[in-house]
Amino acid sequence: MQMFKSPQKAFQSDDWLGLASVVAIFSLWLISLLKLITISALDLPWIWLVLAILGRSYLHTGLFIIAHDSMHNNLIPCDRRLNDLLGNIAVSIYGFLPYAHCRKNHTEHHRFPSQSGDPDFHGSISHPFFWYCKFIREYFPLRSLLTFLVNMSVIFWGLAIFCNISFVNLILFWIVPLILSSLQLFFFGTYLPHRQIYNNPNFSPRLERNAYWILWSFVSCYNFGHYHWEHHEYPKTPWYRLPSRHLHNVPPKMLPAVATECVRT
Repeated sequence: MQMFKSPQKAFQSDDWLGLASVVAIFSLWLISLLKLITISALDLPWIWLVLAILGRSYLHTGLFIIAHDSMHNNLIPCDRRLNDLLGNIAVSIYGFLPYAHCRKNHTEHHRFPSQSGDPDFHGSISHPFFWYCKFIREYFPLRSLLTFLVNMSVIFWGLAIFCNISFVNLILFWIVPLILSSLQLFFFGTYLPHRQIYNNPNFSPRLERNAYWILWSFVSCYNFGHYHWEHHEYPKTPWYRLPSRHLHNVPPKMLPAVATECVRT
């Protein structure tokens, strides 16, 4: 009995699932933004305010996950142009980031995981604060930061002047979620899997096969934290299939083997 479908059938189904994830995340991100920026944020009970910000942060992370799968050509496998277009849109909405630069960095991350050529790795200073600063610097270079500041200033002033939207709402439901999203991507998707790479060459502990771990993996970082080894070993697997890949994968290999077998995007 085959564990996985043929490549042609898998690609066909992944096209539809990838497109469905794009529609779901884009729609929820936009609808939640339009709804939340038009209410009086400061009048919300603090628990609802916190939940709203966390929900927006999670959807914002989803935008980067869409772009990430696009970088691996996992979003729309049978249509590379549409795949790259959607990834470009996603990373632009995320933070006006240059798609080509992000894809180049992520390709290097897979070629040299946790080595000197890895732009996601901390280098000589492993403290999480300095590692996070390097992580942001690699994906938010000065030119991108200036582009982000200019574009967001135009958008915010336009919404404030023509739509009477409060700056407080825009900061709480747009800027704060972006910052929290970057922390989520860094902490669960980079720091935790790679921080003890020399003592833990398979990135993370092998997980128990139960519903709790699958749910927590999805909530923490769209499966890229707990199933990080699977992602490096099988980079052509989209984010929603990583738990299934975990159930059927072969015994873990050592890091050098993982590094040499990763598929370049």
